[in-house]
Amino acid sequence: MSPQATVPAGADGAPANAKRILTTLIVIAAVANMPLAMANVALPSIGAYFTASQLQLNLIAVGYSLGLACSVLWLGALGDRYGRKQIAILGVALAIPAAIVSGIAPSAEILILGRLFGGFAAGMAYPTTLALIAALWGPGAARTHTIALWAATGGAISVTGPLIAGLLLRIPDGAVLGLPNWSLVFIIVIPLAVVALFMALRNIPSHVNETTETVDNLGGILSVFLIGAFVLALNFLPFAQYRSLALGLTAVTLVAGVLFGIRQWRVENPLYDLRVAARPTFWVAAVGGIIVFGALMGAMFIGQQYVQDVLGFGTVEAALPALFAGAFMILAAPRSAKLVETRGSRFTLLAGYFFILLAFLTMFFFWRESASFWMVVAAFILIGLGIGLAGTPASRALTSSVPVTRVGMASGTADLQRDLGGALFNSLFGALLASGYAAAIAAQLANEPDAAQIPSSVSSALEMSYAGAQTVAQQYPQYAAQITNAARAAFLAGADQAYLAGIVAVALGAALVFFVFPKFQAEKELLAQYHAADTAAD
Repeated sequence: MSPQATVPAGADGAPANAKRILTTLIVIAAVANMPLAMANVALPSIGAYFTASQLQLNLIAVGYSLGLACSVLWLGALGDRYGRKQIAILGVALAIPAAIVSGIAPSAEILILGRLFGGFAAGMAYPTTLALIAALWGPGAARTHTIALWAATGGAISVTGPLIAGLLLRIPDGAVLGLPNWSLVFIIVIPLAVVALFMALRNIPSHVNETTETVDNLGGILSVFLIGAFVLALNFLPFAQYRSLALGLTAVTLVAGVLFGIRQWRVENPLYDLRVAARPTFWVAAVGGIIVFGALMGAMFIGQQYVQDVLGFGTVEAALPALFAGAFMILAAPRSAKLVETRGSRFTLLAGYFFILLAFLTMFFFWRESASFWMVVAAFILIGLGIGLAGTPASRALTSSVPVTRVGMASGTADLQRDLGGALFNSLFGALLASGYAAAIAAQLANEPDAAQIPSSVSSALEMSYAGAQTVAQQYPQYAAQITNAARAAFLAGADQAYLAGIVAVALGAALVFFVFPKFQAEKELLAQYHAADTAAD
């Protein structure tokens, strides 16, 4: 294997036109990142429009990150082999029809498919952004600071998306092309995609440090089944009527996982080099990053519904707390880059985990029906600080642990941190919210003196989701206040289970980093050894 081309770099390791290239990569990442969280603000509106169940809302929320998580490893490897620029352009181009399908979806099921399609398109575009940074910027402080800016800006774009969505949801239904206002949340990405296409064609160099090895396409197909089946199983498992499907998906996950592992050990040019992945600076950072970025997406998924459904804020107000998270991500990112260089990835990751844990504790103890808007903001500020600190070492440790011809694997894993983390936490939190909500509503109905007289269709609608309860409230206005209060209490019961799961996950992740990730000096020595071994093997 040999690099196909190189780009001249300055004394600091940065390429020529570094600012223009990085700006282009950030815009491409924005096309992939914005749809991730924008749908969360629109979930109550979508739920009311389709009278959707909580399971359908969960799948709408998770569909995009599921498509991303399934595809990033395979598509990242294709970029390494056939051209990162070309794969990025194709992904940005496909984001346009995916946005149209989602925007004009006539049913919740079509919307779920549109979100999945959009995720696959983003899986082409997004992995190439970090891969190009690793290929174009030489090892050292310049690359670390570039990754910090890329990670912070990408995270900030993810959390400013909800504000844009909130503003769009203020537009009356039918005012634009006769579409419901939630459709605009998906269509708005189209002009940004057009800009990204123009910038990518003009600014990104072609065929830089790419491998000539063949791509393990069978491994890629197995990775799609492995990740897709696992995430879907998490979504269906809490629902009794889908338990058999969930168990079947779990079996698919196990079989695909075993076959994928065997394939990667035996194939000459693996899609995912397990020997490289076994390096502690790689796999611990990968797992740690999944928890870090999953915490952000899970908090936003629950938080957007909580602020609207329980606290009764509008769509714009519901999006404002995420802006605070984005601002503090950007503020923390430069400090994170300095800490990585002076104290190491382990220390910086643990600092990020500390703030994320405080955020979930705030949610669990203080996000009540009477909570103030600023209590919600406080939790999101803590999340922003945590992601801003932990994002840089989580991504930098991956790219520093692999040879340059494997940066697609590193960038794919970095994307998995965000996308698989988001899919897992959205699925887990959504499942806990759905099961907790349904159980709480069922318990309240059982305690009603005239419970036997409640029609089964009404009780089913009440247990389906908060949106279903609001539909019942409209049908029985004389009981609207009682129904809404019961739905809010049930939502909080389910949300508390999600927050508790977040606390446990963050604590376990911090313990893993503390006990397994090498300390600063050991990290530097290990990375030097890896670089020497990889250079000798080329």
